[in-house]
Amino acid sequence: MRVEYHKLIRDRIPDLIRARGDRPVTRVLDGPSYHIALLAKLAEEAAGARQAADADLPGELADVLEVLRALAVSAGLTWAGLEAAAEARRHHRGGFTGRLFLEYVDRDGQPP
Repeated sequence: MRVEYHKLIRDRIPDLIRARGDRPVTRVLDGPSYHIALLAKLAEEAAGARQAADADLPGELADVLEVLRALAVSAGLTWAGLEAAAEARRHHRGGFTGRLFLEYVDRDGQPP
């Protein structure tokens, strides 16, 4: 029975599939396709983290981090450069330590 996936996977997944007696069919993506697949994988892993039980959250966050590392390289960034960009945004816009949740904004008659 064939099970369709059509998604980016970690490098060792084909070996793990073969070890259980199944036959994976894979292909290597070109640069632009890889970048698009990484963006889709980021959304997939973020959704997994959002839905994770507390005990599973560390593994799910590790998956998000691994995709971020690969995406940074795919975008021509270094990890240090990405951290510097994050620090600059944190300096300009703040972080999330205040736990602020925006309910709404009164515009005082100004158009949106």
